[in-house]
Order: sequence, then C-alpha cells, then structure tokens
Amino acid sequence: MKIKLFLGILMVIGFMTNISAANHSHLHVVLLGDSNTFIGGDDCDKDRGWSKWFKERFSPSTCKSYARSGATWTNCSKTKINTEEYSEKLTDNNVIFNQVLRLIQATKEGKEPQPDLIMIMAGTNDAWFKSSRPQLFSKTPQQVFSATSNTVLSKPIHQVTSLAESVRYSCEKIKEAFPDAQIVLITPMQIGKPGVTGIHKIGDIIEECGHYMSLSVIRLDYEGTIQGAKEINNRIFTTDGVHTNSKGAKRNGYFIANQLESLLLY
Repeated sequence: MKIKLFLGILMVIGFMTNISAANHSHLHVVLLGDSNTFIGGDDCDKDRGWSKWFKERFSPSTCKSYARSGATWTNCSKTKINTEEYSEKLTDNNVIFNQVLRLIQATKEGKEPQPDLIMIMAGTNDAWFKSSRPQLFSKTPQQVFSATSNTVLSKPIHQVTSLAESVRYSCEKIKEAFPDAQIVLITPMQIGKPGVTGIHKIGDIIEECGHYMSLSVIRLDYEGTIQGAKEINNRIFTTDGVHTNSKGAKRNGYFIANQLESLLLY
C-alpha cells in the first residue's frame, strides 16, 4: 500500500512538472542587457551566460538575446538612435534603448516572433563607468514619473540622460510596440567592481522605476547567490570578478527561472 501511494505521488509530481513545462512552450522570450547576458549568445546556447541555463530550466518556445557587452541603461548627451552600430564595449550608442529598437525592427521584418516576455538585465556598466554617463543620478524616479508617458517618449534620446529616465524611456517604448508583452526587470548581480554599494544604488533606482510602471523586478544583487566581495580574490562563480563562469551562470539562470514562476502573467 505504501509503495503504491509513493508511486502515485511520483506520478502526480511528474504530471505537474510536465504541465508547468508545457505552459512555457508557447512563450516567446526576448532578453536585453549587457555582457553577462551577451556571453550566453544570441541564441542563448553558451554555457557562460545565464541565458543558456534559464532557457534550459524555463523551456520557452523561443529565447533570443539582443544583449550587447558594454551596454548601459543610461543614455548620454551624445547618444543617437542607431540600430546598425555593433560594439562589445561601452560607447555612446551602446544603450538598452537601441536594443529595444533592434527588437522592434526584427519583429516588423518578420525575423522575430512577437515577444510574450521581455527580460532586461542591465546596470553593471552604469555603476562601473559613471564618468561616461555623467547625468546618471541627475533625476530621481519620483521626478521622472511626475511626467506623462507621452512627454517622456517625445524627447530626443540625447536629452534622456539619467538612469531613471532612461529606464522609463526604454520600457515605455516596449509597451508602445508590444502592449501585450510582460516586462521583467533584473538588477545586476554583485561584482568585484565597482563594489556592492554602487550596484545596490543602481538596483534601487531600477526597482523603484519598475514599481512606478507596475513591472516585476528580480533583485539579483540582493537575492542572487553570487557575492561580489568574495569574487575579488576568489574566482568561484566568475572568471574575472565580473563575468560569470559556467557555474555562476547556471546559478543565475536557474534562480531567475525559478523566481519568474511566481511573477508570470501568462
């Protein structure tokens, strides 16, 4: 009797697991971000990137990355609309908003299905290279969200130069182009440089912006498993204190997939 009960429980667990996986099989997922997403590859198949392990655990219909190494959330006074420039380093135009425009262009050309879920993991370079984004903290989320959506999107990109306004600018554009898509913001993980305090400050702004827009936020800097201070001298989950190795990427990818289960609107 006990054996039959045990086998029955296993069958139920297996059935529920299959149902969960099947529920994701119709979702088209797009990832935007910086180097720790970029190293997973455009098709999310490189084991040093969290995207590979997220894709493995979450099992969506498609999972495509538009991330670029060196990207920031924050625009600067020299930033221009540019979907053609390719760079794996910090540049004026290597920003999340241009990734959003590349995604929009790809869907219009039929190269990418309409996304159901768009996840954005960025902020590391904003914290690390503040001198290249001098207006980073020039506006608070409260100041940014006192304006209407139309007012924000009507601005040219080179006038959107604070982190808070840049986050809203990109997310409002996504909502305009893909009104049915769910947006999830992921704060950067802890890294050896520029230190935990700087990463937390960036994460706090991203989270507050997410709350203003009723978007889900995953705080990888607080809830993730990688400790930046330890990675400075001991390369446990990173190759250089900043970029994940396969083990660190797997932890991040599985963690994000597990967190997402309770946030999904689908």
